[in-house]
Amino acid sequence: MDILQTIALALIQGLTEFLPISSSAHLLFPSILFNWPDQGLAFDVVLHLGSLSAVVYYYRCSLHSMSNDFFGSFKTRQLSADAMLAWGVILGTIPVGLVGLLFKDFIELNLRAIEVVAYATLFFGLLLGLSDWVHRKKDKLREMITWRDVIIIGLFQAIALVPGTSRSGITITAALLLGLSYKLSLKFAFLLSIPVIILSTLLMTIDLATSTNSIDWLSLLLGFVISALTAYATITMFIRLVDRVGMLPFVLYRLLLGGLLFLL
Repeated sequence: MDILQTIALALIQGLTEFLPISSSAHLLFPSILFNWPDQGLAFDVVLHLGSLSAVVYYYRCSLHSMSNDFFGSFKTRQLSADAMLAWGVILGTIPVGLVGLLFKDFIELNLRAIEVVAYATLFFGLLLGLSDWVHRKKDKLREMITWRDVIIIGLFQAIALVPGTSRSGITITAALLLGLSYKLSLKFAFLLSIPVIILSTLLMTIDLATSTNSIDWLSLLLGFVISALTAYATITMFIRLVDRVGMLPFVLYRLLLGGLLFLL
């Protein structure tokens, strides 16, 4: 894999992993437009590790507090906001984990077509727009998550296994429909990505262990660094931007992207 391909794919991964615009839809373009070969499993692993390191570093203080309050909740039998977030991340990951294990082969065989990605990009883009409109109509927004929120958002996250949905997009959509604030919606969506990325990376690593392909370590290192830095900058920008403009720019972008995918 040449350096241009490495840089381009790492930038796409870092930019799209946490924005509600579907990373899988964007990763289709290089292979379609430039006929680039598959980058290989090892490269997929390091790009995901780059995204993971970015979100962990961004929320490092919150994760430390959540960890302390989570273990403290066993002693006190009480749930602070951070303890509830920690429980929510753990329990909210169960649906996507179960669906992924049960339907992994079906998804790989039947839902990777560009038409599926295009339809999902359009439909869930419109749903994101609806959730943002409903969110803006609410008189009071919540700053603490509940068990009901965890269950519903967790079930919505399982839908993200359909390529083109966007994991961050569908979880943010659910959170906004439930009346959570922008700040909490984004935070919970991004925190939910941590166990999901860890699980998917572990599965890819297991597959990689049985692979006999040679590994380009320089490309892997470059891909990791670019993915991590780009993902961190994207998280920071997105959180600041949403408070000012909401989700409409991303909804419009998804509609344009879906239309382009149909043209291709």
